[in-house]
Amino acid sequence: MGVSIVMNDTNHTRRTVMKAAGAAGIAGLAGCSSLTSSSGESIGNYPIEGDTATFGFNIPRSGPYASEGEDELRAYELAVKHLNNGGGWVDSQFDGLSGDGVADKTIDYEVMDTGTDKTRARENAKQLIERENAIMVTGGSSSSVAINVQAECQAQNVIFMACLTHSNATTGADCARYGFREMFNAYHTAEALAPVLQEEYGSDNTFYQLYADYTWGESVQASMRRTLTETAGWTEADSVATPLGEDDYSSFLSEAANSGADVLLLDHYGLDGATSVQQAVDAGLNEEMEIVLPLYNRPMASAAGDAISGVFGTVAWDSAIDNTPSNEFTQTFESEYDRTPSGVAQLAYAQTLNYAAAVERAGSFNPIDVIGELEDYDYNNIGMGEETMRGCDHQAQRAVPVVRGLPADEISTGNYFDIVNLTDRSQVSYGCDSGPAAECTLGPAEPQ
Repeated sequence: MGVSIVMNDTNHTRRTVMKAAGAAGIAGLAGCSSLTSSSGESIGNYPIEGDTATFGFNIPRSGPYASEGEDELRAYELAVKHLNNGGGWVDSQFDGLSGDGVADKTIDYEVMDTGTDKTRARENAKQLIERENAIMVTGGSSSSVAINVQAECQAQNVIFMACLTHSNATTGADCARYGFREMFNAYHTAEALAPVLQEEYGSDNTFYQLYADYTWGESVQASMRRTLTETAGWTEADSVATPLGEDDYSSFLSEAANSGADVLLLDHYGLDGATSVQQAVDAGLNEEMEIVLPLYNRPMASAAGDAISGVFGTVAWDSAIDNTPSNEFTQTFESEYDRTPSGVAQLAYAQTLNYAAAVERAGSFNPIDVIGELEDYDYNNIGMGEETMRGCDHQAQRAVPVVRGLPADEISTGNYFDIVNLTDRSQVSYGCDSGPAAECTLGPAEPQ
């Protein structure tokens, strides 16, 4: 059954796609005033020479997050197609977009593979900006990648639209004026999950965490520990770091089973998440303890198979969300690629169009003017309800879908989990002086 949201529906490979005929804690806590710039100022890769503006898509096409990266790319290419030729949300959800390019420019794009490596990703971003003249950079399925790329974009005065990054630090300690995040963070996930887990499993529980040994895993581990202990009244038995890209979790799982904990949290993502949950079920841990994947998606669920049954987590978005924008995106994506889009695809598509719409509102690709249009902008997160891109930390304040894996006999291709709760943004948000935002200093928009 789909989840319905009531809203106003109105509101390295190189390709060129040519034009063709045919919310305290939400919006009210902004930390800065609107930015202005003289239209003739040279900054980053503005002004653009010629009739083409280039977007840089910096995604994992190899490594543990390759499946997520390929779905990002599908959505990015679809967004570019619609920006240049019309169609999809360009026609139905954005009054400012014409479907005839953006601000009188045809949109082109450049794709590079991060390999889910933060150093490689930053070098890619530098190349996209300096060699390919990218006016905007986006992509990634790793927080360490996103943070490194964001730092490069800040240094080069080029806007970075972060895609699948979930670490608190992206819009916390490592936030940047030139970086914007549509995706909710680990703090939001913990706030959304804890009440559901408490209701399902009770208050007198111990939990054990295995977490990926990098900034994202550490962020999820800390956020879940804080919320489950402070809000749900649970007790942490232990938490253990595991290497990124691990293919054998047996020793880690054995220690978890011997801990006597009631609930096992697997703070892993991508192929790592699918592998760890499958190995946990194969080892029979699901008969001894409940299993939680705080963040997962359709590619992960597909790879995990029946092991995802009964597993709680959060997702960025899902096609089961039943409203006009969600249904339009699902239908358009399926028509283009003959497959159901994942949450990361929705993120990639939505934020590309949001950036383009901000350019149109600004009347210019000047990044200072575009930043001013993005900050504290209220909009429908196309399919997810009302949302605000907060000015103080550039973190979207938005709803968080909580899901649970379907029973094994109900799992089928493209049907892996149910949405059990669409947690309103008011239930997960925090103020600009608290949570991750308290550590954020955006820095200047003007070149230094």
